Amino acid sequence: MQNTLVLILFCLLSGKLLAADPVKYEKADKQVLENVFEALKTKKEASTAELVVATGMQFLNTPYVAHTLESEKEELIINLRELDCTTFAENCLAIARTIKSGQPTFENFTNELQQLRYRHGKIEEYPSRLHYFSDWIYENAQNGAIKDVTQQVCNTPFPLQVDFMSTHPDSYKQLKQNSAWIEEMKAIEAAISQRTMYYVPVEKVEEVEDQLKSGDIIGITTSVKGLDMTHVGILIKVNGRIHLMHASSKLMKVVISEEPLSEYLKGGKSNTGIMVARP
Repeated sequence: MQNTLVLILFCLLSGKLLAADPVKYEKADKQVLENVFEALKTKKEASTAELVVATGMQFLNTPYVAHTLESEKEELIINLRELDCTTFAENCLAIARTIKSGQPTFENFTNELQQLRYRHGKIEEYPSRLHYFSDWIYENAQNGAIKDVTQQVCNTPFPLQVDFMSTHPDSYKQLKQNSAWIEEMKAIEAAISQRTMYYVPVEKVEEVEDQLKSGDIIGITTSVKGLDMTHVGILIKVNGRIHLMHASSKLMKVVISEEPLSEYLKGGKSNTGIMVARP
């Protein structure tokens, strides 16, 4: 049975307390979280990046399910039973940060997740969610949750021009039903497209592999017009090489790629490179 619970989320940010926001979850999600906390209780001294990887390992074979965040009303949805590529990486980082805080509770986890998923950590209808992953990287670098290390890895500017959501509103139920949000998304897309961001082109990934680390969260950039990225995952070192741990829509579960990242990327025709977010 699904519960909708208003949790009072207390978090000191610039001396202010966050207001209460609705959190939607099932009892099974809370149990999954408690199981992860129990499994990693001896790792509280590990780095956040190490905890991201350790958390990801706990979710191996979890079913891939798309669109789990979509609901009639925008609210913080917790679904640890079913993951897509973004929710997998996002939940792993939120859990890692919760453990690292020294207070691994469900309430602190929901606060961490909300801070990562929404612009300025505030839920203000559908457009307040960080839909474009370059925007997710930018905003979470601003709030200190991650560092965008892409430029230091490879100083190659990315041709950032996004407008897919506003030009394809029929592909998004919420936009299709609310034309005012299309205009809001246009403004958000315009702001994103003004930014200077960087990427590591596919052909350079193997060359800079020694600068990539386990626990890095990557977005895979795309040649699809109007989009910035089409896939997200967590890097993990396997036998001395960097591989991708991700929720795979092809294999329909969370897996670690059989081939190193550089080879994995060459398997997607629209893949152009990666952006790198370091916890």
